[in-house]
Amino acid sequence: MMRHAKAVSEVDARGDHARSLADRGRTDAQLVGRRLVALGWSPDRVLSSDAARTRETWDRLSEVLTQPLVPTFTRQLYLAGPAEVVDALFEVDEGARTLLLLGHNPGWEQLVAGLSGQGVEMPTACAALLELEGERPWWQAASTGGWRLVELIRPKTLR
Repeated sequence: MMRHAKAVSEVDARGDHARSLADRGRTDAQLVGRRLVALGWSPDRVLSSDAARTRETWDRLSEVLTQPLVPTFTRQLYLAGPAEVVDALFEVDEGARTLLLLGHNPGWEQLVAGLSGQGVEMPTACAALLELEGERPWWQAASTGGWRLVELIRPKTLR
């Protein structure tokens, strides 16, 4: 799970949904992407909010990934809470091995806590790497927990 990178303030945009990335956000998205590749966590599926800042985060992140992917952008993940994210997960191909969810707080922090039992702070461009514990399909565990928080990638530590 990754929160969008640093965006411009709302007064500089045409509303919250249209906010684009700030210069730092563009850089941070690539830093996190490089770290994901280095750790072997390149996604094979991407499910993202359709907001401008999540789209642009994906564009910058995808520039450093090892394989080209076509993301699925959905309004359902725009400012979504855990329940909306879990509902969206049932639309993802169950053959996905590494899924990148790209969205917003506070829903992302709430979902990490619900899945892993660990409270986290997710500043912009932070990625929470979660791994399913046990043998059940990931989509069955989406609403019941059973995930282990492997690592938090924070761009501040990568600069």
